Amino acid sequence: MKKILLLLTVSLITAAFLSNKPTPQSADLLTPECYISCYNGDVMEQFRQEANTTAFGSMHPLPRKYQVTHAAGSRITFKASDGTEAYGYEIRSAKPTNNWLLVIQEWWGLNYADSMGNVNVLALDMYDGKVASTVDSAMKLVQGAKTERLEKIVLGSIQHAGSDARIFTIGWCFGGMWSLQSSILAGKQGAGCVMYYGRPENNLEKLKNLQTDVLGIFGTLDKSPSPEVVKKFEADMQTVGKKLTTHFYEAGHGFANPSNPSFKQDATDDARTKTLAFLRARMN
Repeated sequence: MKKILLLLTVSLITAAFLSNKPTPQSADLLTPECYISCYNGDVMEQFRQEANTTAFGSMHPLPRKYQVTHAAGSRITFKASDGTEAYGYEIRSAKPTNNWLLVIQEWWGLNYADSMGNVNVLALDMYDGKVASTVDSAMKLVQGAKTERLEKIVLGSIQHAGSDARIFTIGWCFGGMWSLQSSILAGKQGAGCVMYYGRPENNLEKLKNLQTDVLGIFGTLDKSPSPEVVKKFEADMQTVGKKLTTHFYEAGHGFANPSNPSFKQDATDDARTKTLAFLRARMN
């Protein structure tokens, strides 16, 4: 199999005008104990609540400017599952393949994706064309990203890939959470899930519907999700009989984003090696 190269970055680009600056609901993150014991509902709603705090915003410093070179794909429009338009950035494999990798953005929005190898790549635009350029505008986009709409985008992308497609997913932060959710939605088409520091699903009934292995990349210094939340996820996955492999790095949130001031090259390189090995082992 040819070498696979995966990259999703965010950069400071001109964003759509975003008005009505949101007011954070609180200054602090919810405690790991509260996430484990207080919430039994929608983890996406948990994320929206936490993303509207100043503490969460402070974990996402403005990204450095990042120059994209040798872009290999193009913007596309496809149908969401309800027939409305959805958007993405697609790179087709040089040779026909049923392998499809859904790439899901951080909370800033979709900017760029790149891949080479035996896989078609579709980076999903979960914000319907909007990209944040400030913490406040990112908060607003997260609040406006409703679960129902996001699920329709994901389901539409799977339909776009086709009924014979083997669906792999990868994402970071907001995208890490939605990488897991997308693999759950993929059902029997699911072939591999990679989630970088994304909020885990805590509903055991939903986890029972997961049909693929999961690789989780997390930071020991991360507060969202914290190591305690990840440990609970490990226990939940064991309870429902699903395979989860986790790797922790001495790093904080967003450490694998080269445009993030908290970027850690050594941790990113090791995580990338493990990610490629995980995907390569599962692709035909």
